[in-house]
Amino acid sequence: MKPDSTAAAIAARRRQTQQKLDQVAAAIAQLRRERGRPTVRGIAQRAGVSATFLYENTEARALVSNAVADSRSRHDRHTQQQHDQIEATWRERALNAEAELGRTQKEVLAQRRRIGELMGQIRDFDQMVPGDSVQALIAENTTLKHRVQQLTREHRTLQERLEGARSNLRFADKRIAALEVEVLDRQDGAGAKAGQA
Repeated sequence: MKPDSTAAAIAARRRQTQQKLDQVAAAIAQLRRERGRPTVRGIAQRAGVSATFLYENTEARALVSNAVADSRSRHDRHTQQQHDQIEATWRERALNAEAELGRTQKEVLAQRRRIGELMGQIRDFDQMVPGDSVQALIAENTTLKHRVQQLTREHRTLQERLEGARSNLRFADKRIAALEVEVLDRQDGAGAKAGQA
């Protein structure tokens, strides 16, 4: 073979390789725009090249490795943002329930003190006041007792809501941890396959 034809063949091979590399870069850019998860097979299919080319060509392998690493980084950031949003929502609900519970407890205590004061006044009036005034105080006392019962029921309901919010927060934490483990397992599996190839 003549030196000129050899040089022409080498140049043609280089142009062909560069064209394939350009196709790979374009396929990766398209996947990024579509927010797709890059894989060797998916990039090869979009670029119209063989998976063997992506593994054997050093520049192509570097392009694919960088795309996969960048995708994992974006996915990890997205997962962390979701986790933070869920945790913030449940934390806010738990804090709201605790604040409402504290307010209800204070009101129940204030009503009980008021009932105690009125009971003392009834005993005092019983000895000094005619029957009509005592009846009015007894009616007010009964009304206050009903109010205390109502507040106690509200207190119990808020306590149950708080327990539910705490339970949901624990479940969300467990679910997020399980999803993170699953993501890591998939990444490790993908890394092991790439290493074997």
